[in-house]
Amino acid sequence: MAGRGRGSGVLALCVALLVGCGGPSAPDAAPGDVRRLLDRRAEAVLDRDAAAYRATGRPAEAYGNLRDLPLASWGYRLTAFDRDGARATATAELRYRIKGYDREPLSTTRTLSLRERDGQWYVAAERPAKKATEQLWDQGPVTSVRGDHSLVLGVGRGDRATAELRAYADLADRAVPSVRDAWRGKWPGQVVVLVPKSLDGMAGLLGAPASGYQGIAAVTTGEAGGSGQAPADRIIVNPEAYGVLGAFGKQVVITHETTHVATRAHTSRATPLWLSEGFADWVGYRGTGRTAAQAAPELRRAVQEERLPAALPEDGDFGFSGDSGKLAQAYEGAWLACRMIADQWGEERLTAFYEAVGDHKKRPGAVEDALRDVLDLSPEEFTARWRTYLRAEFG
Repeated sequence: MAGRGRGSGVLALCVALLVGCGGPSAPDAAPGDVRRLLDRRAEAVLDRDAAAYRATGRPAEAYGNLRDLPLASWGYRLTAFDRDGARATATAELRYRIKGYDREPLSTTRTLSLRERDGQWYVAAERPAKKATEQLWDQGPVTSVRGDHSLVLGVGRGDRATAELRAYADLADRAVPSVRDAWRGKWPGQVVVLVPKSLDGMAGLLGAPASGYQGIAAVTTGEAGGSGQAPADRIIVNPEAYGVLGAFGKQVVITHETTHVATRAHTSRATPLWLSEGFADWVGYRGTGRTAAQAAPELRRAVQEERLPAALPEDGDFGFSGDSGKLAQAYEGAWLACRMIADQWGEERLTAFYEAVGDHKKRPGAVEDALRDVLDLSPEEFTARWRTYLRAEFG
């Protein structure tokens, strides 16, 4: 009897101290708490509830940066959580949609620094994750201006923010009908324009070195091939290069970029830059009355100095390398290639050629097949005609 009593006591002690005997520890409740914290933070953004946002932590100024952003959705999904006592670092996927413009949410990755106080978690800081691009509100308070066919979002404009952004909206509102007239394909017929404070701000939005965009007035981001399951394209302005342009040049740039938005569904990896950039410039200059000599001064100079290009511009020629003349000549040559097609075969044939090239899944053979099927030319014949066209325009 005594032996059985001692054995039962040992068993009872081991059961009571199961964790100490090697059993599993209780799961950390912190990740679930943080998920709920991020849900409250997202709800506060959508509800425009500053007090509720501040209750989730800092930085409080981030709410002010977002206040003028027209949102249809905003939500976080926790993807990683690393705790060190009362401190933690979380990684979350942020998905948001601009009301009236984005067909699907745009996704970006955020890093959040967290602190625990009195059993509650709070956000101490939120920033783009490593290798993720900045968002416009990371650069300051966003000001929004709506046009008839456009939404312009800007930061760092000061007291004249609304007036400056209204000027961009007016340009975009003129660009959309011009593009619709030139490109009859299906597209939303509206654009989102982002205006950062500086070239560095533009580079932050693109996640690339600023040096690559010094001579570029604007770029358009979007999904090549246009699956229909992507957000609206964004036209991102370089205010430094754009600011030195005259009224005519600014309109051409915005019309050019709007063309990229319109043609996105038919622009693929198979589309060479001479075609996508040349077509966009063709739409930009279409109906303006500008002659080749007026719109292509660098190429005109080259031809008159007997430096006629031997071939159409390569993709690499469209990157800014410090030689602004070379970059301008690439764009001018591409524009005149598309202009030649419109002049000699008609505008409908030009758009058919663009679509035929983009319908290929890969670059090899795409231009060759489209030249044969749409224009009944070989690449060598097309290049020869283009060079003859340049001589005729600038001779």
